[in-house]
Amino acid sequence: MSFAERVYNVVSNIKEGKVMTYRQVAEKVGSPKSARAVGNVLSKNRDFKNIPCHRVVRSDGNIGGYVRGQDKKIRLLKREGIMIRGRKVVDNR
Repeated sequence: MSFAERVYNVVSNIKEGKVMTYRQVAEKVGSPKSARAVGNVLSKNRDFKNIPCHRVVRSDGNIGGYVRGQDKKIRLLKREGIMIRGRKVVDNR
């Protein structure tokens, strides 16, 4: 299985109302120093229904990027019950 496939597999299993950091995803796929590579893979995701990449945030709590825009990412996360102040997750459950 390729790195991208492993990333998509991990992200597809993040439950609604939960988030993971890019670093946590990298660790789960066995490449703990590849957080940036995780972000690169997710920037190419177009299967938003099955691979909810909006649920992956930066380790410092900032929401990070999203191919459909940060405002859309914030709306999606808030709709799922994630508390956000400014552009930062304050409830990582």
